[in-house]
Amino acid sequence: MKGTYCLVVNIAKDSVVRVGALGKKHFEQGHYVYIGSALNSLEKRVERHLKGRKKKHWHIDYLLAKKQAKIAGVFVKESKAKEECKVAEKVARIGKAIEGFGCSDCSCKAHLFRVNTHELEKLLKKEGFRKWRQSQ
Repeated sequence: MKGTYCLVVNIAKDSVVRVGALGKKHFEQGHYVYIGSALNSLEKRVERHLKGRKKKHWHIDYLLAKKQAKIAGVFVKESKAKEECKVAEKVARIGKAIEGFGCSDCSCKAHLFRVNTHELEKLLKKEGFRKWRQSQ
């Protein structure tokens, strides 16, 4: 399966995290969504993010390595085309961008946003996303 995924991350307390080459970023307590794509294996990419310890490769890996950051939910959408930038553009209308995060390979402002989860779920449902079930 190929497509786009959204990781909903809960940050339990205000934190400063060193995010690779981005340097230190401040994260307020609350919910965030990270938008990514996997055009080889969506299942493997999502499972990788759900695993505990792993090598830090993407910006999100640095954030998820912190004990105060936990994945609270995952949404996926099957697609043969890379749609993460289109989704990030729409999420930007309802969330607060963490500038430069997750978008080093595109011209987007960000691929991580602080969000209201109710508004986010409404938007993702409208865009054709469904909740991830680990037994896929």
